[in-house]
Amino acid sequence: MTTRKALLARAAAGLALALTAGCATPGPLHRYAFAPGQPERVADLGPAGATEVPSLIARGERVAGLAYDPFTDHLFLRLAPGDRIRVVDRPARRLKRELDLPGSSAGGDLAVRPRNGHLFLLVGPAGEVAEHTRLGRPVGRFALEGIADAPRGLAFDAVRDELVVLAADGRTVSRHDLAGRRRGEFRLAAAAAGPLACDGETGEVHAVLAEGAGEVGVFGPDGGRRGTWSAGGAGALIDLGPRSFLRVF
Repeated sequence: MTTRKALLARAAAGLALALTAGCATPGPLHRYAFAPGQPERVADLGPAGATEVPSLIARGERVAGLAYDPFTDHLFLRLAPGDRIRVVDRPARRLKRELDLPGSSAGGDLAVRPRNGHLFLLVGPAGEVAEHTRLGRPVGRFALEGIADAPRGLAFDAVRDELVVLAADGRTVSRHDLAGRRRGEFRLAAAAAGPLACDGETGEVHAVLAEGAGEVGVFGPDGGRRGTWSAGGAGALIDLGPRSFLRVF
């Protein structure tokens, strides 16, 4: 019996290691964009060329935020006024679930922490963030240190385990821990309207620019501009994510 338990324990440990290794081995980086002018789809601007994922947005609905979770391969669309999340299974191209988040109606951008699937949503007029589990259960709410006005964008750096915030001035990008404490900041070389996305591997941030119809600026960790890409139109929402070779959920 002891031997059997030991073998089962080793098998379980091996499976856990395989899952961890699979999730830690990402594929190529993909860029996701939702443009109000084409509300029926989320564009997947990956290395193999542009493909589409149905947004499942109904007539009259408005999307306030977009986030992608590489571990589950799910897209999260935050519906305005902001208290409902529609979760789309990207490879299956179908609805996974819908989440109701009471008390989160005033806000815009959102971000996902891939490690545990927690959602972080901008709420209120003064730089507050609400945290929920991937199934919508509330975890807590905190203020972003040094942020007085509603930010224009929110992203997650999965490498540094930090929130990345685009301030209301469209130029200042700050980094915060998961309690909202400020860890640093830099200024973008060009003004951004938001929202914001982060590539943790390179330290780059992508932000929809204030000028241009959906043009996205790519900025280095020092705020210098490194390039641009098109998100498909004015008012576009964006996020980034590498595809894992192994899905968790």
